[in-house]
Amino acid sequence: MTTAIVLFALGALALPFVAYPLLLWCRAVVAPQAVDGRAWTPSVDLIICAYNEEASIGARLENALALDYPRDRLRIRVASDGSDDATGRIVESFASRGVELLDLPRVGKAAALNAAVEAGEGEILAFSDANSEWQPQALSELLWALGDPGVGGAAGDQRYRNTGADSSGERSYWSLDRLVKKWQSQAGNVTSATGAIYAIRRSLFEPAPADATDDFMISTAVIARGYRLVFVDSARAWELPASGGREFRRKLRVITRGLRAVQRRRSLLNPLRYGSYAVQLFLHKLLRRLAWIPLTVLVVMAPLYLGKGPAEFVLGVVLLVFLFLGGVSLALPRLQRIAPLSIAAYVLMVNAACALATLRLLRGKRVDTWTTEREVQVRAGS
Repeated sequence: MTTAIVLFALGALALPFVAYPLLLWCRAVVAPQAVDGRAWTPSVDLIICAYNEEASIGARLENALALDYPRDRLRIRVASDGSDDATGRIVESFASRGVELLDLPRVGKAAALNAAVEAGEGEILAFSDANSEWQPQALSELLWALGDPGVGGAAGDQRYRNTGADSSGERSYWSLDRLVKKWQSQAGNVTSATGAIYAIRRSLFEPAPADATDDFMISTAVIARGYRLVFVDSARAWELPASGGREFRRKLRVITRGLRAVQRRRSLLNPLRYGSYAVQLFLHKLLRRLAWIPLTVLVVMAPLYLGKGPAEFVLGVVLLVFLFLGGVSLALPRLQRIAPLSIAAYVLMVNAACALATLRLLRGKRVDTWTTEREVQVRAGS
């Protein structure tokens, strides 16, 4: 019985993290779906939602204005979601350079994004975080992919700068995720876009709900309408990694909203209608976020392995050592400057956030607004 439970738990972990990427790679190599892109210059609304971003919004706008794209074809619009710091004043100082401010009361990011979209008329909608830095050619690269009439959305490549701090775990995860996204796109569709950098056709936009991840909801609307959502690794945006308790709260918020988003888009889980994408969505966005369940089973049972055969003994030792190193690294953040310890700490932190997010979802908790980019305010929903 113990062996069966262990094998089932290992299989539940191997399926989304090992088997799926290998099968995805095989499909991407054997039957790749090319993007028939072209260079074009449609009208674009670049939308940035900001709440108390006085520390970063000026640099973000300078970066947006430096994009290698015709200025008469680009409108930059900042939706200030009830900011009570200098964010609005800083944005207004760019008015003479064509930047528009949509000064809103505190309505939440989703409502602010929706209002910003309604205020424009660009053929293409591009979205960015307030603390992202795009490469000059990033927008043109996204638009090249959208030159394919069968492509409805283009997801860019979010990268984290190497600050020399405790960010190896985060950067390692995104490096692996980047490979998976490339294979997903070559096989058909990337699962979803990241809010740091993506673009869709305005005609495919659907307003984002308050309690779900806006980038997931907006980008997957493309797939729901029968268009492709592709990954453009040459369109890059850079951000600084976060760490510690602030990063745990951010992860908890993102995962809670992400699970709610999958619940809202559950129709995409129908393989009879959406084919392999439905399987991809289940494995990538649902099973991976529930990996804490088999992982917890393995850790709880680890002491039992020590008195078994050689294979079970090694597995038990590896799990206990991993748990110990990850726990110590979380308690002593300076140790996370060592890459293996940072990875162990990151895995524990993410799975703890997934577990808590799952429990909150089951209890009907919602995340509609949060006080800062790194701190979340959780509200009970109906």
